[in-house]
Amino acid sequence: MRFEGRTAIVTGAARGIGRAIAARLAAEGARVLIADVDEGAATGAADAIGEHAQAHRLDVTDAASWTAAVERATGAWGRLDILVNNAGIAGRSAPTWELAVEEWQQVIDIDLTGVFLGCRAVLPAMVAAGSGRIVNIASIAGKEGNPNAVPYSAAKAGVIGLTKAVAKEVATLGVVVNCVTPAVIETPILQQVSAEHVRYMTSRIPMGRVGQPEEVAALVAFLCSDEVTFSTGAVFDLSGGRATY
Repeated sequence: MRFEGRTAIVTGAARGIGRAIAARLAAEGARVLIADVDEGAATGAADAIGEHAQAHRLDVTDAASWTAAVERATGAWGRLDILVNNAGIAGRSAPTWELAVEEWQQVIDIDLTGVFLGCRAVLPAMVAAGSGRIVNIASIAGKEGNPNAVPYSAAKAGVIGLTKAVAKEVATLGVVVNCVTPAVIETPILQQVSAEHVRYMTSRIPMGRVGQPEEVAALVAFLCSDEVTFSTGAVFDLSGGRATY
């Protein structure tokens, strides 16, 4: 029960990786705000996780929505210890020259600006408390770049850079900020991309399989814990050996 008495916000927690992370944190004692733009699905996830979870509608691209989420968590539980920036979309699988500017912007807004707004919203409380853990979910695409996924690759590379920069800003203030870079994980987001793209991504994994949400949750739970004291601004591989750097 290493998170007993702690409060966490997990974005995109209604399903997939986010739901697995929220369930893992709650199982270890955390009070978790299931923050998702799909309020109905978030409510279902919170009900399934149990009494330590509450659902909240969050639009990660909207600063005011973030303020409301932080107020909801601190109002319900009196503190805020953990943020997991997990919400994201894959975008359409297509070469750069076939993408509309609006498609690029939507992915950047959700996958990168949403992470910036989340960090911006929670850091004042964490800095004031002298402690906190932020884990950003990036992607192997942010390290290597995936063809036919330029907006996603660029956004996730941005998350990696953002993580490193924010971590250095708060390195002496008790707040630890890290990110993880999953390869293909078996979640509903795979339905957003073509089967050909999924085959391409899986073919690059030395373990020869996709990852499971629970495997992501296990690493994220470790990074949210007090066991992590000298790693900040770090990028933790979760790719089945695809890119171990």
